[in-house]
Amino acid sequence: MIVPLTAVTLNLLSVAAAYGVLVLVFQHTWAQPILHFHADGTITAWLPLFLFVVLFGLSMDYHVFILSRVREAVTGGEPTRPAIARSISRTAGVITAAALVMVCVFALFATLSSLDLKQAGVGLAAAVLIDATIIRSVLLPATMALLGERNWYLPRWLSWLPRLGLEDQTAPEVAATPGRQAPLTAREAR
Repeated sequence: MIVPLTAVTLNLLSVAAAYGVLVLVFQHTWAQPILHFHADGTITAWLPLFLFVVLFGLSMDYHVFILSRVREAVTGGEPTRPAIARSISRTAGVITAAALVMVCVFALFATLSSLDLKQAGVGLAAAVLIDATIIRSVLLPATMALLGERNWYLPRWLSWLPRLGLEDQTAPEVAATPGRQAPLTAREAR
């Protein structure tokens, strides 16, 4: 129950920060000479919703990628804090590379002459940069470390939900047939 609430809260922080960058750049005049545009004091009407939808999808990819590694480690018996540290270090390179590519692509839109596309490019580039560097690399692990074992809390009224893992722990062992070995369990494979 805590993990989805944390994910939604962090996504809203990312979106709010991106909206702040848009207001700072396009509703004030200081960025006009840098980006070669004339500020009319408005932000394109469709952009906030578009930015929210795209950023929500991208940041959930990062979030699920990190959390799946943390959950694998915790399920494997590792304490939450070391699992978080190890998972962040294992996923940081992939997330940073993906974010860098997206920031570069979105920043190209900021060089276009259309104000709508320029706003979309700045908004998306800033959103991905903030989300990958500050939100997913700093705030997510810090929040999970503070919450500790409470990250995995599930209220009793949701106990009917299936517990999914890498492999079904309740499945019966497959017997070995002559000339064939039984598949290794997760503990035997280690």
